Amino acid sequence: MEFRDLKRQYQVLKPEMDAAILETVASAGFIGGARVKALEERLAAYAGVKHCVTCGNGTDALQLMLMAWGIGPGDAVFVPDFTFFASGEAVAFVGATPVFYDVCPDTFNASAGSLEAAVRAVLDEGVLTPKAVITVDLYGLPADYPAVEPVAKQYGLKVLEDAAQGFGGRIGDRRACSFGDGACTSFFPAKPLGCYGDGGAVFTNDDETAAMVRSLCVHGKGTDKYDNVRIGMNSRLDAVQAAVLEVKLDAFEQTELEAVNRAARTYDRLLSGLHTPVVPEGYLSSWAQYTLRLPDRETRDGLQAALKAKGIPSMVYYPKPMHSQTAFAGGRQYVPCPNTECLCGTVLSLPMHPYLDEETAAEVARAVLEFLK
Repeated sequence: MEFRDLKRQYQVLKPEMDAAILETVASAGFIGGARVKALEERLAAYAGVKHCVTCGNGTDALQLMLMAWGIGPGDAVFVPDFTFFASGEAVAFVGATPVFYDVCPDTFNASAGSLEAAVRAVLDEGVLTPKAVITVDLYGLPADYPAVEPVAKQYGLKVLEDAAQGFGGRIGDRRACSFGDGACTSFFPAKPLGCYGDGGAVFTNDDETAAMVRSLCVHGKGTDKYDNVRIGMNSRLDAVQAAVLEVKLDAFEQTELEAVNRAARTYDRLLSGLHTPVVPEGYLSSWAQYTLRLPDRETRDGLQAALKAKGIPSMVYYPKPMHSQTAFAGGRQYVPCPNTECLCGTVLSLPMHPYLDEETAAEVARAVLEFLK
């Protein structure tokens, strides 16, 4: 059994995928070019924004947006405590200070109340200048932007949507990668829309920001690539990866997003009564993960061991709060994050992907329920 069945996906998409890759290789256009431009236009249209700029990976995407906004030393950027390391790493990389705030225990996403408390604590201390808030669309579910954005506006903060796991999610008619002042996503293979290596993208409606990101992606180039007007980085999406993503985007739009939601509904039905994921009214998740919340760490760890014994893969996303990461040791924690600390000891993600059939989901659910009895 696969945790996220990329092998099955390839077999389904093999004819189109092989043709797209071979066509790109035969063209000998490996960096940039028409294929990358066409993909960027499709992605921007899908998200409902003016600009999409692809880059080397999702972490670079976060860094590029922070750099484009001029965020650096002395600035505070507010980051959920319950997320992957890159969300805070990108902040530290540009010299700013990540300030961690708590998440909601049901959706696993940003708590607007904790965010405001963290902003006030930073202002009261008077050392750092609050500049931006990163929201994370964790496990495929968009963050609570209707609650977070007013807080950001009140304190003059830019909102950066970290949609590394959230591509395809929605709130009402608005899709992930269209929230806040800018957004980023990752095309890591296991993401809802993934390539066959690393890749990422920045989304924005601002012409100036898009132009700055394009410059920063290619060593800070000016109008000529050999006239470098600023210090940038080397972060570009390969044309072969663009070809892969074009094929996968077709499948994602036509079948996969609905299929993965169907798989989630199957789990919801079979695991009714447990702490299954919460999707608020009017929201749509793209289900990067399907994550249970168990009563305590001992139960979680025992269930994971029991599933492994039956050949069923599972993962803990994430076992350690951001504020406890060794790289951030010694930094001040401005607000308590009890929900994050609880979740790190109780969450467990089950196999989830668009090709998860009902029989396999039932096998997983039986194993979970047998252990919990």
